[in-house]
Amino acid sequence: MQKIGFAEALDRIVKKDARYDREAYVFMRDALDFTIKQQKKNKEEPKRHVTPEQLLDGVRHFALKEFGPMVPTVFGYWGVRSCGDIGEIVFNLIRSGVFGKTENDSIEEFKSGYDFHSAFVEPFLPEPVKAGTPQSAQKTQ
Repeated sequence: MQKIGFAEALDRIVKKDARYDREAYVFMRDALDFTIKQQKKNKEEPKRHVTPEQLLDGVRHFALKEFGPMVPTVFGYWGVRSCGDIGEIVFNLIRSGVFGKTENDSIEEFKSGYDFHSAFVEPFLPEPVKAGTPQSAQKTQ
């Protein structure tokens, strides 16, 4: 069987499953590369396999680094609204032969990932000046 390139694989994926924008798949490949580089940078044991949990953490860090507070907007435009969507993208890449997996990896592991609001919105919300003080009172202090 002839190996196909990434662009051709994306053409096939997007034609078969139009739920996610093509750029979401490019981002996922870049997020995987980022995750692997972070593992090497943190001097973790070199692994040939990234677990779903590690990839989700890498996606979160990479997205915040790349898009800052615009992550929900960018991801929304791409059709990505939850960790379950990230899993769908990853498994589309696996089925097309772009990504690999072990027999222990499952799409269910992605579905139990983090809440998007907590991961991508809350880091940019202002912190109250004093805990328990109503915001209207904070403005007058």
